[in-house]
Amino acid sequence: MGEWSSRVIPIVRGLCLLYVTHKYLGTTVVTYGPSMLPTLGITGNVLLMERISTRTGKLRPGDVVFFRSPENPRRVVCKRLVGMEGDQVTYVVDPKNSDKCNAIVVQKGHVWVEGDNIYNTKDSRNFGAVPYGLVEGKAFWTLLPRKDFGSLAPKPK
Repeated sequence: MGEWSSRVIPIVRGLCLLYVTHKYLGTTVVTYGPSMLPTLGITGNVLLMERISTRTGKLRPGDVVFFRSPENPRRVVCKRLVGMEGDQVTYVVDPKNSDKCNAIVVQKGHVWVEGDNIYNTKDSRNFGAVPYGLVEGKAFWTLLPRKDFGSLAPKPK
């Protein structure tokens, strides 16, 4: 083998390892916007997301998940998992204008997601239950901002 191949092969192997890690194990994700206040900030958080729980069916209500938007599949959004298939979920229909609540049983193969900031979020109350196949992964660690470094905080009461 030539001199060029002894330099190229390690680079190609490294890129393959990065791809497999990103696609099947996990990655870093930057979030922004008000929908997950106070858990996540408006100006941006850098989180670690793992994809294994999604593939093994280990997601649970209370987890912060990333999923492809049912309305715009090019967007990945971050919300809290509230209900799995078969769970009954009670939610406030329009929290800005009333206290009216509805209850729904999450259909098979779907999950119910809501933002922590119910007054400023677009979630399952707007677009319905999300097909499980759109769920990309679960956030488990905050990298930035430094003051929030550590395990992702549980849902505020």
